[in-house]
Amino acid sequence: MTVIYWVRHAPTHARSFVGHRDIPADLSDTAQVARLSAALPSNALLVSSDLSRSIDTATAIENGRTRLPHRAGLREFDFGDWDGMHFSEVAENWPDLSRAYWETPGDVAPPNGESWNAAADRVTQDIHSVIAEHPRRDIIAVAHFGAILSQVQRAAGISPFRALSHRIDNYSITEIQMRPTAGVARINHVP
Repeated sequence: MTVIYWVRHAPTHARSFVGHRDIPADLSDTAQVARLSAALPSNALLVSSDLSRSIDTATAIENGRTRLPHRAGLREFDFGDWDGMHFSEVAENWPDLSRAYWETPGDVAPPNGESWNAAADRVTQDIHSVIAEHPRRDIIAVAHFGAILSQVQRAAGISPFRALSHRIDNYSITEIQMRPTAGVARINHVP
């Protein structure tokens, strides 16, 4: 059995949509970083998305763990034209589309962006590639809110809308056990 320890990156303090836009994380809470690192298995492989907020969080918790190359497939959802905009601005400019994006996630996508289903497929394919390359190894995957929720949705067999009801805090651990079928062991554990 492989266990994926999904870790959400350190906070960015952005007050807007942040998808593929690369902005830095604030890793100044060194006590929290130490608690997170201590709560993760020391022999697990470590991988992150290729965005700096995940790369830098992974570096902060590395502590001798074997590091795998960064993965573009583990990125946050691509919010397209919404990336960098405040939620209220999106709701004002695209009222019906923004409501549908959150209330009926699935195939609804922002202009020039990615739907829930497309992002979930991307993340699933990428993490399954990591598992196939490293069978029977536990993996710490430092990623993003949407990427992690997409895997909760798949592993729990719930709708995207139900998955969105879960919190995924910065520095949190969401544990998914990959047996013949996936199962969720814990969601949003903040050490």
